[in-house]
Amino acid sequence: MKKQIVLLSLALACTGAFAQTPTSGIDRSNLDTSVRPGDDFYHYAAGGWLKSHPLDAEHPENGAFVDLEELNQKRIQELILQYANQPQKQGTLGQKIGSLYNLMMDSVRLNREGWAPLKPTLDRIAAIKNTREYQIVTAALDRNGEGTMMYGIGVDADQRNAAWNLVAIGQGGLGLGTRDYYTSDDPDKKKVLEAYKTYLTHLFQLVGNDEATAKSKMQKVLDIETEIAKASYDEVKLRDVDGNYHKMSYTELVDQFPGIDWGNVMLASGMPAIDSINVAQPEPIHEVEKILANTPLENLKTYAEAKVISGAASQLSDAFRKEAFQFGSALSGVKQDRPRWKRAVSLVSGTLGEAIGKLYVEKYFPESSKKKMLDLVHNLQTALAQRIDAATWMGPATKAQAKDKLQNFIIKIGYPDKWKDYSGLQVVDSLSLYENLQRISRWATDKYIAEKVNKKVDKSEWGMTPQTINAYYNPTTNEICFPAAILQPPFFDPNADDAVNYGAIGGVIGHEMSHGFDDQGSQFDKNGNQHDWWTAQDKKNFNARTKVLADYFSGFEVLPGVKINGKQTLGENIGDNGGLNIAFTALQNSMKQHPLTTIDGFTPEQRFFLAWGRVWASNMTPEVIRYLITVDVHSPNMARVNAALPQIDAWYKAFGVKKGDKLFLPKNKRAHIW
Repeated sequence: MKKQIVLLSLALACTGAFAQTPTSGIDRSNLDTSVRPGDDFYHYAAGGWLKSHPLDAEHPENGAFVDLEELNQKRIQELILQYANQPQKQGTLGQKIGSLYNLMMDSVRLNREGWAPLKPTLDRIAAIKNTREYQIVTAALDRNGEGTMMYGIGVDADQRNAAWNLVAIGQGGLGLGTRDYYTSDDPDKKKVLEAYKTYLTHLFQLVGNDEATAKSKMQKVLDIETEIAKASYDEVKLRDVDGNYHKMSYTELVDQFPGIDWGNVMLASGMPAIDSINVAQPEPIHEVEKILANTPLENLKTYAEAKVISGAASQLSDAFRKEAFQFGSALSGVKQDRPRWKRAVSLVSGTLGEAIGKLYVEKYFPESSKKKMLDLVHNLQTALAQRIDAATWMGPATKAQAKDKLQNFIIKIGYPDKWKDYSGLQVVDSLSLYENLQRISRWATDKYIAEKVNKKVDKSEWGMTPQTINAYYNPTTNEICFPAAILQPPFFDPNADDAVNYGAIGGVIGHEMSHGFDDQGSQFDKNGNQHDWWTAQDKKNFNARTKVLADYFSGFEVLPGVKINGKQTLGENIGDNGGLNIAFTALQNSMKQHPLTTIDGFTPEQRFFLAWGRVWASNMTPEVIRYLITVDVHSPNMARVNAALPQIDAWYKAFGVKKGDKLFLPKNKRAHIW
């Protein structure tokens, strides 16, 4: 678990009683009925779609989320171009949007500039005279978004005093993101590591080093990162709520980690005086102390250089972008880079997120959709309360606490009530794209610190932009959030009946609700504070049931010889398990008021599960599957069908799945949780 436990998934919106139509909402061409549903439901429900939608060169995976992202990119580009295609008054929001897009689109200028925009920053690093100055300079550079420090400093809710924010220090500094690429003997991970070494070497050459010097610098960076990696937590340990919380006073921080010049680091980072801090992962921070004490200064400077160059690679000339793409290809298996306009759209949408979001919802998200979504969320809350009441493994005291937490969910739909203010941000056409992004990062960092450090948590703040195709649950605010962009087909289809919509969006909304009661979320109360509200016996029962799920997914093979880590993905698998059961119960409740019949040969219950299968239909490269298995807390899509559904009793009845079918699990072997 990282400092902020935001468990991402995907979810959506619709009404409590959807508009009924004579169609089933199931496209038979998406199915492969030559496959028995009890043997391979993923291909039964989506085999036709998988066959008719092969991967193209630009994408390492496809599916519902990618389709919506492609649609979104075109929509957002249209919104941006109204400002980018004509002069705007300097300092207006339109000028900032248009100028940033045009700076990214101007490949002639970027190629002419080459690596010149980096030179002042690299010169600043080269001029460092000692380790104390190194720490000050890298902290100041990180304030500009450079990522040169070997750890991270952030601010989020104190998980044991969730009304207040708490500064946190956590592990970081790894160019490959996770320790496994540095420490594993797995041949596929070693292949990625070799690609990373080539990437760093080429980047050093692009800023003027000869090949021998570039290789030497690469090795210095790799040596430092490998030492950090050895001390870093793996993805499973990062999910340990208690194991990533070590709150102490600022004085204790200075005493316990004396090898870091905290006073100057905090000052250069823009931090005010603080009383307390959470050192989320102490061991890698101690390792940084050793590295600072024992590593030659020139090697430390080389490490900082690498972070500056790699961080800017996609915003410089085509030569730099080519290296970034080739490294990304080694990770994902993608064959062709995205066109520049898509990269420019992503840059603007990511940098000016809520400014673009406001334009987006004004055009693409009617107020009626917000109300429909709220109705559905309430229906699913009712269904989850019913399932809590019916749980035979929980006692009355724990059930009362669980239902109280459920009724106190903060529900965020579509877009925030208050938009971010970008008036202090400036985009200057005469400066390079890199220089502008430095200035923007400095502005964003200072604003972030001013609004959060030593302040109460703002529960109205959103963790995603409205144009994000995703959703989340945050335990420290006890909120579920559904951005506007996810509220579209195939998740919600107004021309399909209730069964399909509950199976698609209902399942994923239920997924987010279930995060409030997964192995992490269950440790937080209705106010977002981590404290144990379970009886000892009920917690024991819960752990036994979640272990069934962890063990089952750990045996699921996604590539020959490659299996899921059931502990790493446990929270998301609990989310799917609960989401399916909750949404199915909500559908049964709905059909009491609005009965459904068999259409096109499928019962309402069958249409429900077929819709779930369609949502997760996705072709993926082997490389991206291996990458996800390494770094992601979600199971790959095929497992979210073929490993999730065998745990759901209603699926067996809907399709007559029985002993002898390949996916069959005896009822006493299934994970009955929520």
